[in-house]
Amino acid sequence: MLTNVVDFSEIRVETPSIESVRSEYEAIAQQLEAATDAQSRVAACQEWDRLRRRLGSWSALTDLHFHQDTQNESYKQARDYCDEISPKLTALEIDMKRRLLGSPYRAELERSLGKQAFLLWEADITTFDPVIEDDLVREAKLVAEYTELVAGANLEFEGSRLNLSQIGKYTQDAKRDRRHHAEQVRWGFFSENRDRLDRIYDDLVRLRHQMATKLGYDNYIGLGYKRMQRVDYGQQEVARYCQQVVEEVVPLARQILERQTQKLNLDKLFYWDESLFDLQGNPTPKGDLDWMLESAQEVFAAMNPELSDFFKMMVKSHLLDLDSRTGKAGGGFCTSFLTYGLPFIFANFNGTKGDVDVFIHEMGHAFQMWQSRNTSVSDYVWATSESAEIHSMSLEFLTFSQMEKFFGDDAQRYCLQHLTESLLFLPYGVAVDRFQHLVYANPSATVKERHQMWQEVESIYLPWREYGDLTHLSQGGLWQQKQHIYDSPFYYIDYTLALCCALQFWVKAKTDYSTTLKDYVALCQRGGEAAFQELVRSARLTSPFESGALTQVLAEARQFLGL
Repeated sequence: MLTNVVDFSEIRVETPSIESVRSEYEAIAQQLEAATDAQSRVAACQEWDRLRRRLGSWSALTDLHFHQDTQNESYKQARDYCDEISPKLTALEIDMKRRLLGSPYRAELERSLGKQAFLLWEADITTFDPVIEDDLVREAKLVAEYTELVAGANLEFEGSRLNLSQIGKYTQDAKRDRRHHAEQVRWGFFSENRDRLDRIYDDLVRLRHQMATKLGYDNYIGLGYKRMQRVDYGQQEVARYCQQVVEEVVPLARQILERQTQKLNLDKLFYWDESLFDLQGNPTPKGDLDWMLESAQEVFAAMNPELSDFFKMMVKSHLLDLDSRTGKAGGGFCTSFLTYGLPFIFANFNGTKGDVDVFIHEMGHAFQMWQSRNTSVSDYVWATSESAEIHSMSLEFLTFSQMEKFFGDDAQRYCLQHLTESLLFLPYGVAVDRFQHLVYANPSATVKERHQMWQEVESIYLPWREYGDLTHLSQGGLWQQKQHIYDSPFYYIDYTLALCCALQFWVKAKTDYSTTLKDYVALCQRGGEAAFQELVRSARLTSPFESGALTQVLAEARQFLGL
């Protein structure tokens, strides 16, 4: 059991060499070979799991340091080394998974370790062969190039120099001209760097297609699904879900935006108007970063003693990096150091309501990891991504009753806007997924054709979009801001699947908050010990793939929004 908590500054993970790791793998293989009973075989698997946790912690810390300061040369060199050695480490891990999958004692091991681990490993072994080692290194370097490029944005706005996270505050300004100008500056960066952004993505698409064909796939789509460890659904289920969004959510989104146009007293709603909720301006947190941390403690203390104690530990141990600064990569995420059993939250606060959104979202991830940190195998500490996003997105809605602690009298406006944005996100998230299916089904498409693909999905899922004089966007360039498209293909649909489940938690919490919160905590405790749809059912939720899964939550949403 991992119980001792250390400060982030004390976390140390030795940088591995391929020679030392190979020796450890050989010793574990010999231990398995020499084992004469179930207990000995399980002990060998546990030794392997400790090795995997250590290597995972090293990779996570290396990646985090790079994101914290993309301009730090030592961090970049460490990231480069990690990129170079990771495929070789993967090769060793895949060999061990093949050994266990083919073991005559597999059934015995499944009883001890759980069947889900073996299902995940069956997916994993189809995603790697030494023949793609060099391709994986190249892929990692291209992703790092994209991360470094967008993190280095230095935008001039009203006499100040801002990065892409910081300018986000002004894209939500109550003054329309200011919002418009901020979007012009923001998208001017992407326009100026369009050739490089297109080249990076073109290289990634062709490289991934090449890897897929080397591994026996027709194209990257099949490989991408396996890399996402989807073991209980496939492309057909996702396509049916996307059609539900077209039929049920897109009409509601149109209605929401028509009312927003009226609330803002506009004749036409442009892209730079969509982020503004009403003429009062968007609600914002009532204090600075330190005040927000104090308020968050009050939020979690009012909800659940486990959440409260957990958050105290996160603050005390400095497991949060929330401010925005020069050289820091954009976005937000939660990572973890499995050898210590600790999560870490990375974000970029900019003084908007988005600070609360991202913070609560990543707290959901962190709390889940903390709850399941002592699972039998490391594969279960984190759930697969569509399940993991349930934990994060559900907490966003389960904290609705506490939002006055962040927003004061604007708490109800925040809840209304958050629900509105969540509903509008569904078609956007699906559009990202459908775009990637088009891209990887047509890997030899030209750069221009790829931008046309985005315009094609926009016409179906985001038909209301008006970009005005934002040329880069009107030419199909919106997707280039989304890091997931570059570094995590086919991830983005998982947010929308999880949101369907999170909205169900929201509906249940309106009538029985206590039981709903217990169901949520129980789901977090399971981690990734089961596949997506089983986890959903265990939380007494309906799978997004079932017909009508969105119908009830959309009816509740209409009522809440007064539509």
